[in-house]
Amino acid sequence: MSTPFYVSPQQAMADRAEYARKGIARGRSVVVLQYTDGVVFVAENPSRALHKVSEIYDRIAFAAVGKYNEFENLRIGGVRYADLRGYTYDREDVTARGLANVYAQTLGTIFSSAAEKPYEVELIVAEVGNAPEDDQIYRLPHDGSIVDEHGSVAVGGNADQISSYLDQHHREGMTLGEALKLAVESLSRDTNGGERTLTAEHLEVATLDRTRPQQRKFKRILGRQLSRLLDEHSGAEAEKPAEGAAGDAGSAEESAGAGESAGKGKGANGKGANGKGGSGASDKEASGSAGSSEGSEESSEE
Repeated sequence: MSTPFYVSPQQAMADRAEYARKGIARGRSVVVLQYTDGVVFVAENPSRALHKVSEIYDRIAFAAVGKYNEFENLRIGGVRYADLRGYTYDREDVTARGLANVYAQTLGTIFSSAAEKPYEVELIVAEVGNAPEDDQIYRLPHDGSIVDEHGSVAVGGNADQISSYLDQHHREGMTLGEALKLAVESLSRDTNGGERTLTAEHLEVATLDRTRPQQRKFKRILGRQLSRLLDEHSGAEAEKPAEGAAGDAGSAEESAGAGESAGKGKGANGKGANGKGGSGASDKEASGSAGSSEGSEESSEE
């Protein structure tokens, strides 16, 4: 009878974590940003049938990367939990923190169980509050830990590079268009430093908008509205270089006008000098003629 191969628990957990991280990194990224009126979700997803971003409850939304069948099961479980808790107690008792705890327990149990493979998923649970400081964003990695995020977060793909870019450029008080532009810029950056072009057909965009009068704050941005938001900011960026070129042309014209006026002034000064010289010569001639006439008069008198 052969002796079974021994693997330490630390090595086993490290192998499972590496396996899950590689599966998550193969997927396309998802970006979540806070803006003035709520939270915006932007995912690179050309499919219109398989959603990475979904509604969970009135003020709560869900985003995920990884294997679709695994995070879809988690999404359905979260919807059932929220519906049951809201029906049993009150709708206000359904919170993103409670839902994140449920997801953390599920993911942690699956990750530590040697009987099955870990889930290759990474989740984001967000809730919009009555004010920007009341918004909540939680990131849940494959091992069931919970990370409380603020401002912006990215998961899947080259999430580290995207997160670094968002940390440098995200600011408080951004409009929806500005936040969407920043998210698209971060998603379009390749690992080698290049940039790709992402159109409305490649994006899945949704918001939790606190200004909506409905009880349900989740809204998808599709079709013409998404194209208009992208076109507005691309047009604004194109206008900035044009304004700079117009300013340079105006300054060049001003300098040319100043040069012409200076040339005219110099010409006028030259003419004035010539005029003075001519008058001086005529005065000398007049005095000379006067002197000769006086001399002739004196000689005649003598």
